[in-house]
Amino acid sequence: MLRKRYFTVLFALMLLVLSACGNTDTKDTAAAKEKKTAPKPAPTEMILATTTSTQDSGLLDVLVPMFEKENNVKVKTIAVGTGQALEMGTKGEADVLLVHAPAAEKEVVDAGNAINYKRVMYNDFILVGPKENPAGVSGDDIKAAFKKLADSKATFVSRGDDSGTHKKELGIWTAENIKPAGDWYVSTGQGMGQTLQVAAEKKGYVLTDRATWLAQEKNLDTLQIVVEGGKDLMNIYHVMQVNPEKHDKVNSKDAEKFVNFMIDSKTQDVIEEFGKKEYGQSLFFKYTE
Repeated sequence: MLRKRYFTVLFALMLLVLSACGNTDTKDTAAAKEKKTAPKPAPTEMILATTTSTQDSGLLDVLVPMFEKENNVKVKTIAVGTGQALEMGTKGEADVLLVHAPAAEKEVVDAGNAINYKRVMYNDFILVGPKENPAGVSGDDIKAAFKKLADSKATFVSRGDDSGTHKKELGIWTAENIKPAGDWYVSTGQGMGQTLQVAAEKKGYVLTDRATWLAQEKNLDTLQIVVEGGKDLMNIYHVMQVNPEKHDKVNSKDAEKFVNFMIDSKTQDVIEEFGKKEYGQSLFFKYTE
């Protein structure tokens, strides 16, 4: 009888232990499931003001999704001329800037409107023109080419939008003491891609960054590169965050993350590789400080 009671108690204890284990497993499984299905925090939002060349070349289509995924940030990209992008930064209308007009950028940084100023990458400017090349320009001397264009009044198409490329163009005219005007000088007020299209239609000459040219070249069969490789044609891009001490509504946390992302070695490698497969050469080259 005692032995029977012993086994009865033992069996009851075993059932209790198994029940406890089952409850624990169920609780653990439920907890794990709840953790797994917990909603992801809503992404923060950040405004990137940048030049049209980074957009038209397709580079941002690669970099922005990388940044968004790594940081749970939704980026609103506003691609305009560098002058307008810098103005947005000065007014606190953007969080971070990616531009390519060093002299104008320095003014914004020196005025305290931007901080965390970093060099990111570079490519170069080139002069493209009609395949017939009526002005007969060639070589690597961009100043001599511009003088020849003005003397011959060959059709020249300018962005006319205060972009980094437009600023570069104006600097070359100024260096040669030339004030371009007249029917031969066409100002589009548009981005690089649209301006190249106008130049193709009018069979005119145009200063462009190489990245946009390579990305658009297949649609520009009336144009070719006529001047390239000169020391005056380097095109340097910088990234900077808008100063939160002057503009307290900016998203400085994500802006700082974006600056760090752009100069990170992994991102730099992506920049250097961009375009190689499709165009046979890099559209941009890494250039960190």
